Amino acid sequence: MADRGASALSLPEDWPAHPDPILALNHMGTFDWDLDKGLFHMDAEAHAVFDLLPEEFDGRPESLVPRVPRNEAARLDALVAQVIKEGGDNYGAYFRIRCRDGTPRWTHTQGYIRRDATGRPRRVVGIVRDATEELADSTSRGMRAAQELAFRQQTNIVQVVSAALAHARTVQDVIDVLKDTHGIRRLGAASFVMALVEAGRIRLVAEAPAGSFVPATQVNRIDEPYPMSEVVRTLSPRFVETPEEFAEEYPLLWPQITHLRIASAAYLPLIAQGRPIGAMGLLYSDRRGFSDEERGVLVALGGSIAQSLQRAMFYEQQKDLAQGLQQAMLPRTIPSVPGADIAVRYRSAALGRDIGGDWYDVIPLPGGRVGAVIGDVQGHDTHAAAVMGQLRIVLRAYAAEGHTPAAVMARASVFLHELDTDRFATCLYAEADLSTGVVQMVRAGHIDPLTRGPGGCRRVQVEGGLPLGLSAEFGGLDYPVSTLELDPGETLLLCTDGLVEQPGADLDDGMRRLAEQVCDGPEDVDDLADRLIRMAEERGGEDDVALLVLRRREPETARARGRLRQHVAPGDPEALTQARHMIRSAVRSWGAGERGDEIELAADELMTNVLVHTEGAAIVTLRSLVGAGHRLRIEVEDSSSALPRRRDAGEEGVSGRGLLLVDMLADDWGVEARGGGKVVWCEFRLDEG
Repeated sequence: MADRGASALSLPEDWPAHPDPILALNHMGTFDWDLDKGLFHMDAEAHAVFDLLPEEFDGRPESLVPRVPRNEAARLDALVAQVIKEGGDNYGAYFRIRCRDGTPRWTHTQGYIRRDATGRPRRVVGIVRDATEELADSTSRGMRAAQELAFRQQTNIVQVVSAALAHARTVQDVIDVLKDTHGIRRLGAASFVMALVEAGRIRLVAEAPAGSFVPATQVNRIDEPYPMSEVVRTLSPRFVETPEEFAEEYPLLWPQITHLRIASAAYLPLIAQGRPIGAMGLLYSDRRGFSDEERGVLVALGGSIAQSLQRAMFYEQQKDLAQGLQQAMLPRTIPSVPGADIAVRYRSAALGRDIGGDWYDVIPLPGGRVGAVIGDVQGHDTHAAAVMGQLRIVLRAYAAEGHTPAAVMARASVFLHELDTDRFATCLYAEADLSTGVVQMVRAGHIDPLTRGPGGCRRVQVEGGLPLGLSAEFGGLDYPVSTLELDPGETLLLCTDGLVEQPGADLDDGMRRLAEQVCDGPEDVDDLADRLIRMAEERGGEDDVALLVLRRREPETARARGRLRQHVAPGDPEALTQARHMIRSAVRSWGAGERGDEIELAADELMTNVLVHTEGAAIVTLRSLVGAGHRLRIEVEDSSSALPRRRDAGEEGVSGRGLLLVDMLADDWGVEARGGGKVVWCEFRLDEG
C-alpha cells in the first residue's frame, strides 16, 4: 500500500528483507521509524553506521543511547518534533555517535515524514551514512552548517519528486511526473530520457523536452555500447563528467547528441528487488562533475523512481488480469431485443488484483419476452468472479428452459448452495413481456429497481427473499413475484449497490439520489447509462458497479391495435356467455377472417380449463398486434400456480384434449407465472387485409 507522505525511499512492504542494493553500494543505511509503535527498524548498513551488531539492538530508540550521546539525541528529537509541528515533510542533520572503541564518528541522516490521509504523522523513513571523512577538513561550525544546508537543498530534489511520485499509480503517471517541465528544472537537468527493460531489450519510453531521443537508440540490446545498456547490465550508475569523457566512452552515441550541447550526464539504473526494470538519463548543459553528495542524491532518486515504477507496473498487470477475467465472465454482446432499447454497463472500482462478482445479463425468451438479470456475488476476489460466471450461466439456462421467475431464482439458490463455496449472492430477475408491458420481478436480497415514466421516477418496492445460497440453506425458497406494467416509453433500471451506497450514508438516501439522477438524465438508454457510470467514477468508491437499463418502446413488430378484457367468475354462465360474445365480435372486427372459428374455439378451451380445473375466476384478454404481420393474442389468467399439462386423453377420455387442441390450432402458445397465479396464452397470425 502506497503511503501518502513524500519519501525519497519507497521501501517494499517486507523491508528490510530486501534492502536497496544501490544504497548499500554507497554505504547508506536505511531506517523505518514506526511512530505509533515506537519501534525503530534498521537494515544491515544502518547497523554498521552505528557500529552495532543486529542482536545488540532491540528496535527501541532508547537502545541507541550507548552510541548516541544524550545531548545529540535531544537535539535530533527536538529537530524532528519541530518539523512535525510545522507540518514539514523532511529534515536533515549531522550528529556525532560514539563507536564501540570510544572514538567519535560524524554521521548524517536524512528523514522523510509519512502521514496518513488525515495528515497525522505515522512513520519516519530515511537514510544514515558515515560523514566523518566528509567533515574531516571542515571542523568549524560555520563550515559544517554550510555543508548541511547544501546537502539539504540537494536532497530536497529527491523529496519534491518523490512527493509527486507518491500519487503515481500507472507507468504513464510516473512518466508524466518526470517529463513535467518543472520536474526537469527541479532536477537541474536540460534533458531527461527514460527506458524500460522489455524481453531482454531496452526501450526508450519517455523524453523531455521533445527531441531528446536519439532515433537509432530507441530500442537497444543490453549488450550494446550505450550508457543505458551499461547501467542495466552492471546495475551501477554511470556519471559522465565532461564532454571529452562522453566522446571517448560512447563514440557511437556522442555524435548524435552534440546538438543538445551536453556538458555532463548521469545515467541511473532503475532497480527494484535486485532486478533492473529500466534506466534513466539526466543530461546537463551547465555543469561538469558530480560531488559524492550529488551522486548519493541521484542514486536515492533513482531508487525512488524504480520503486514507483515497479508499483505502477504491478498495479497495471494485476488490474489488466482482474479486468480481463471479469470481462470474460460477462456477456460479450447484448442481444437485440424487439420492442426494447437496452444498455448495460460495468465499472470496476477494484485496485490491483481485487475483483468483484457483479454481473448483468439479458436473456431473449419466446413469445416476445426478455429476461433481465442483475446480481452481485459476495467478496472481491477471483473466486467471487468464478462463482459469478457459474451463476450467470445457470440462471440463463433455467430461464431459457421456460421456468417461472420464482423457479429460476429458487433453482439458482440451490445450485449455489451445492457449490463448494461459502459465498452467497444477491440477485434481481425481471421477466418482461414487451408486447403487453407486463414485467414480473423476483428479488433475492438485492436492492430494488427504479422506473422512469411520464409521472417521474420511483423506486419499485419488490417483495424479496433471502440471497441466493442462503435461501436454500435456511429453507426459504418460496420467492414472491411482483408485477408491474411498463408503458411504451417507460424505463426500468436495475443496478448493483456500488451505484447507490456510499460510506456512512443511508441506503434510502442513496436510492433517492439515484432516482434524481435518472429523472434528470437523457432519454436515450446508452446516454443515461454513460451518465450514471460517470457519476459513479466521479464519486469513487470501493465497490464495482453493474447496471442494466431497459426502455420499452412500440416496436414495429408488436404495436397494439386494440385490447379487450373480460372477467369470468366461476358458476356465472352469463359472464361466460358475454366473454364468448366479446371474442366473437372482436375477431370479426379485427379481421380474423377464416381463422375466426379457430380463435373462438381456442379461447373457449382456455376459459373452460380455468373454470373446470381451478376454484377461481378467469380473466380473458384479447390483443390485436400489428407490425411485421398481424397477430391476435389471447391471454387467460387465473390464480392457480399449478401449471397445465398437455396430455393425451385416450380414446375414451372426456377431458385432457384442451391444450392439445390449442397446440393444433394456434401458431404459438405458452404459460407464464403472473403474481400468485399464471397466464396461458396463444397467438394466431392473420392475413393482412
